[in-house]
Amino acid sequence: MTRVVEVAPERLDRWLAGFAERHGPYDATREDTPGGVVVRAVAQDGSLAVATPFAHDPLGIVLIRRGGYAAGLASAGRLAAAKIGSRHIQGRTAAGGWSQQRYARRRANQADELVGAVVRHVRRVVLGEGGEAPGGVSGIPAGLVVGGDRALVRDVLSAPPLAALRELPRRELYDLPDPSRAVLETALQRGRAYRIELTEERPVE
Repeated sequence: MTRVVEVAPERLDRWLAGFAERHGPYDATREDTPGGVVVRAVAQDGSLAVATPFAHDPLGIVLIRRGGYAAGLASAGRLAAAKIGSRHIQGRTAAGGWSQQRYARRRANQADELVGAVVRHVRRVVLGEGGEAPGGVSGIPAGLVVGGDRALVRDVLSAPPLAALRELPRRELYDLPDPSRAVLETALQRGRAYRIELTEERPVE
């Protein structure tokens, strides 16, 4: 059985100690990558844990859903700058004919306005354009965490002013709810966490 767990970088050693308690002593290999050190541990009972980091710093964060957005810049595991807002994109309608076309145009216009607003905030908060470097962090982030609505995220990052962000290492969190300060903090925690692919051997009965 294989599953994925997320573990904060400062808790990895403790997690590996628990892995050893559950599955016996393990042999570990470590590989340096641009995102940090990947740890591969094979336990006595055959269970396998592969821990992949996302140790890029500073981190840009872009979250967007139909109900709102959040843009953040984090350094050393803490938010240095953030902007959170709410907007509304009208839901779909069951009406047909002219009404359906009118609602579709309205929804498209609202989505365009939302994307445009988020692009402006990301330029200011994440890239520091148009003012001082946010939170004292200057330059392009080393990695990017995105979440929310996949299509809206794609539209935001497709905007020409954000071209510098497109090729950054990316961690995707499309299961996040509507952005808020708490959700932004969660995105930061999950964004910088180790993702551990855990394959556990079932005990023989």
